[in-house]
Amino acid sequence: MSWKWEFAFGAEEAARTAPADFLAAVERKAAEVVRAAEAFHVHGRAHEGIDPKGSDVVVPGGMFTYQVVVRSERVYVVQITYLGF
Repeated sequence: MSWKWEFAFGAEEAARTAPADFLAAVERKAAEVVRAAEAFHVHGRAHEGIDPKGSDVVVPGGMFTYQVVVRSERVYVVQITYLGF
């Protein structure tokens, strides 16, 4: 299995109504978070212990919140907020 990101919970529903340029910025930053998590947790499937704390990322137009689940080798975008700035 390789590291990936995906929308979770209500973020997928919110993504359906968000502007394309904002979603593109979210996707780019989420891909960066995936690369960082993959580099930090080289043996993700063998990880024991708790997952790291999630965080917020500001992108042009708003922000998103993510959570890393190491054993699943996934970064879940759990909330996106489009502010229009």
